[in-house]
Order: sequence, then structure tokens, then C-alpha cells
Amino acid sequence: MTVVPAVQQAAQDYLDHLAVERGLSRNTVSSYRRDVGRFTAWCQQRGITGLDDVTESDLADFVVSLSAGEGEHPPLSAGSTARAVVAIRGLFRFARDEGLTADDASRDWKPPAIPQRLPKAIGYSDVVALLESAGMPDPPIGLRDAALVEILYGVGARISEACGLDIDDVDLDGRAVLLRGKGSRERRLPLGEKAAEAIDAYLIRGRPGLVARATPALFLNTRGSRLSRQSAWAVLQGAADRARLTGVSPHTLRHSFATHLLEGGADVRVVQELLGHASVTTTQIYTKVTVDSLREVYAASHPRARD
Repeated sequence: MTVVPAVQQAAQDYLDHLAVERGLSRNTVSSYRRDVGRFTAWCQQRGITGLDDVTESDLADFVVSLSAGEGEHPPLSAGSTARAVVAIRGLFRFARDEGLTADDASRDWKPPAIPQRLPKAIGYSDVVALLESAGMPDPPIGLRDAALVEILYGVGARISEACGLDIDDVDLDGRAVLLRGKGSRERRLPLGEKAAEAIDAYLIRGRPGLVARATPALFLNTRGSRLSRQSAWAVLQGAADRARLTGVSPHTLRHSFATHLLEGGADVRVVQELLGHASVTTTQIYTKVTVDSLREVYAASHPRARD
């Protein structure tokens, strides 16, 4: 038996381990299969005789080949390259634990750093223009759209959370709304005055003109069914077009909600609860946005900030 098929067999054993023993999803295993297959093909092309013969230098060269592209393989993004590194490290750990290799050359191999993309937020004046333009169509659509956009920005709701709202999830007297987020986690959030007014107007003068049959859904389409995420996206795009704003998405409003709270002095852990993040680490990316804003103000205002 040649060495390369043995390397491929180790890779196949690893993939079987992921699927059967660890129970990873088909899509996850498929991603691992793609990354591991690229590595075994790379070994074969270079005549590497086995996992024991792979050095740290070889692994560094492999990362270069991923980032630069090679043969029929296009260059990978930093995120995809990092995912491939994780997959190959898993292969080496598995091979070591199974006694297929005496050493683990990937032990100190770190995935490449992924540039942190800061969330996009728009200024409050743009938010106001967006909210005003949402209600421009005639009732009942205009009232529905205004209430929807108020919810997206007013409580930082995800678009799926907003579309999933039922009438009973909104407590106008107590000024609160119940959102169901990722992992079926629920959070009860305060409802601002403007959002409450918009929802009240929609319930009284808008929704009755859309409802066609009994349904608990808060936001309805023109057929009387629950508004879909795609339709809600179109609502926001229409409002953005009328307000002459570009690059606005439901997540833009969510990011703006968080950023404006932090800029107003809210504690990051409070914002975490409002956004429904499981970890405060996820929320802390927004603090970078506010620090950048502070830096701009400092640079423009402080006499010792510039020459």
C-alpha cells in the first residue's frame, strides 16, 4: 500500500468519526470533507509520505496555498482559511489519539487572524428619516410598515423576531414586548413611546383592513397571512429608497439601536440583554464603534489631539 492512500484513509476515518461518533450535521461534515480533501491532495502533489512527515513549515506553506489559490482551487477568504486550519488540526489530533501518527505537527498551528468587521450603524437623523418614510404609503400598509420599522429600531429586534410577533406578545398598557430569539430564547423588552404609538395606530386603523381570517400574527401581508421576512425586508428597502438612504438592512437598524444606546451611556451588559446575546463578548464589538466615534470627537475638539 502506498503512503498517500494511507493518508487518505486516515482522513476518511476522521470524517467518519465526525459524522458517527460526534454526530455533526451533514453540512458541517461536508465542509470538513472539502477542507481535509484539499489538504490530502496537497500532500499527494508534494510527495509527502504521511502525517508524521508533515512539518510546521509544510503547514505554513499549505496556508499560503489556501490564501493564494492553487491549480483548480481559487483563493480562500481569511474566514474560510481559518476554517480549513481548524479542520486539519482536528485531523492531526484524531490521528495522534488513534495512534496513526507519533507527533502532532499542528499543535502550535494557529488559524490566521480574521479581520473584525464592525457593524454598520446609521445616524439618528437618518433613522428618523427612515421611520418617517416608512409610513408614507396609504393605510393600512403605511401604518403596518411604520410599526414594523419602529419595532426593528425601537427594541433592536431581528427581522425574524419582528415577523414572529403575535398580538398577545405586545403589552401596550405595560409598554413591553415579548421577543422569541435564537435557540427559542425569550426576552421581554421595554417598548418605547413612539413604537407603542405606532403599534397602537396599526392595531386600530391598519390591521383590521388586512386581516382575512383569524390569526394571532401581529404583522400581516395583503392576503391576511403573517408577514414573511422577505416581505419585511422589502418594506425596509422601500422606506430606505424613499428616504434616499443606501445600504440599510434590518441588521443596520439593530446595530444602530445598540450603538445609539452605548453612545447614550448604556452599560454593555444591559445592551447584551436587550439584544438577546448569549455572551457579552458578542455585544462588545459595538464598544469599538463608540470608541471610534469618541476618537473622532476627541481629534476634532481637543487642542492636544493634533498639531
